[in-house]
Amino acid sequence: MSFFTEFPSLGRADLSALRRGIDGSFREFTRSWGEAIEAFFTPLLKFLVWFEKVLQATPWPIIILIIAGLAWAGSRSWKITLGSVLAFLAIGYLGMWEDTMSTLAIISVATLVCIVVGIPLGILMARFDRAQSLITPILDVMQTIPSFVYLIPVVMLLGIGKVPGLLAVCIYALPPLVRLTNLGIRLVDKSVMEAAEAFGASNKEKLFGVQIPLALPNIFAGINQTIMMALSMVVIASMIGVQGLGVPVLRAISNQYLALGLMNGLAIVALAIIFDRVSQTFGKRLQTYREAGHD
Repeated sequence: MSFFTEFPSLGRADLSALRRGIDGSFREFTRSWGEAIEAFFTPLLKFLVWFEKVLQATPWPIIILIIAGLAWAGSRSWKITLGSVLAFLAIGYLGMWEDTMSTLAIISVATLVCIVVGIPLGILMARFDRAQSLITPILDVMQTIPSFVYLIPVVMLLGIGKVPGLLAVCIYALPPLVRLTNLGIRLVDKSVMEAAEAFGASNKEKLFGVQIPLALPNIFAGINQTIMMALSMVVIASMIGVQGLGVPVLRAISNQYLALGLMNGLAIVALAIIFDRVSQTFGKRLQTYREAGHD
């Protein structure tokens, strides 16, 4: 017995009409606003293309020195720094350097976009309960809806290319940063806030001088999760024209090339481990400084 037998008022014709109405409305929206939306994202596309070309054109010893410097600055651990250098040397030796630079470019730009959008949203949620009640369901949808579902409208609006892939990555990777920024600010000790008020601090001074510095460990935990989730979208983003390590993995799936898929998959894992260890260690150092400051 079908659903429509139980509820005859909900006919299949009505459902088909509803679907056609939704499809038609979205097509009309695409025709009316597609060019304007594409123009809005053009600067982001230019920046992404420029950054990718810079990474690919820079000699590999300089890239490895920069990676080593960033790893050391973030972790202060020679083990993590050495591991990062060896991982990138192995990636270059196995012929995956250009794809890795493309992946590094889109992950870096996606993380930057998520930081620019996510931290202000998290602050807004922490400051206003109503904003939290409105934004939280949206974050729930962003985290649970299958990525292929929101790829459909993104591709319909912007076509195949880097920007749709970047937006797909950002949609999937943004929620943890927003949630953890909100949580970090809300967890700031009330007695600290009362002391700031007693010294006559304004709302802006309390936010930037007290709440955000004390919430930094949580914020960096959110950035860490955002990077991990962005890397997990590399293969899916390659389906809509994003170059990088996801393309060989997709080709390996299509043609059953085990070695190709395994090597590029391990390169993605290596990037994830490097980002994870460096950002986690940096967050722990911030936590240590905060505890020392309280003591």
